[in-house]
Amino acid sequence: IEIAPGVHFAAWVYNGRVPGPTLRCVEGDRIRIEFFNGGSHPHTMHFHGIHAASMDGVPGVGPGMIEPGDSTVYEFDAFPFGCHLYHCHANPLKRHIHKGLYGAFIIDPDPAKYTGTEHQAALSRNHLSAENRSVNEMVMVMNAFDSNFDGDNEVYAVNSIAFGYMDPPIRIQRDQLQRLYLVNITEFDPINSLHLHANFFDYYDHGTTLYPTLRTVDTIMQCQAQRGILEFNFRGFEAGLYMFHAHQSEFAELGWMGFFEVVA
Repeated sequence: IEIAPGVHFAAWVYNGRVPGPTLRCVEGDRIRIEFFNGGSHPHTMHFHGIHAASMDGVPGVGPGMIEPGDSTVYEFDAFPFGCHLYHCHANPLKRHIHKGLYGAFIIDPDPAKYTGTEHQAALSRNHLSAENRSVNEMVMVMNAFDSNFDGDNEVYAVNSIAFGYMDPPIRIQRDQLQRLYLVNITEFDPINSLHLHANFFDYYDHGTTLYPTLRTVDTIMQCQAQRGILEFNFRGFEAGLYMFHAHQSEFAELGWMGFFEVVA
């Protein structure tokens, strides 16, 4: 994959891309993943969430490691609602994650399970509801790449492309609620972060609550596999470019930086 102009990385991929496809469902849905290993190494899929031990996608449990040319089926009910992820759990783990085998896994709340203000919040989060269509949603998977195999990252990004949202920026409507599903799967660094310029957001840690766990913050830190939901808008703001980036300066300078273009 091309992670910066002229910089190519020999990735391992789910369905031909890094991050792998975002999987989205509603809590309580029966999930069935037919997994085929077309690579040259053993691989698995491990889902963050609640499931039986046999569906955990780790070596020595259930199907365990899926050898090249083999297949298996992962099947479980989707719980709890939130912003989750999946990744390969084959050994050595840091190599399989760093090479690109990961993706976002979003479980929406089922509005029928909630009442009052929680019901309204669940409707807004549920991708099948009319209320959800008024929200602009996006997924950012924070990742990085060791392009010279020295155990240190040379390129940082969200969704794999260094400076990918600088030109063109992400165009958003000033008065519209923005919902950002943020996942950190960066290897070789203990934490990553997101900082929003000139504005603040509410944060739902792991996305497993219908009320913010943090209110009115402009920077959030996540260790590897930590994730959450950010909600914000630019109502009443001047139209223009508003930067977002990691607030580790090295990460920003090496690619993890972008712009929202706010339009009236």
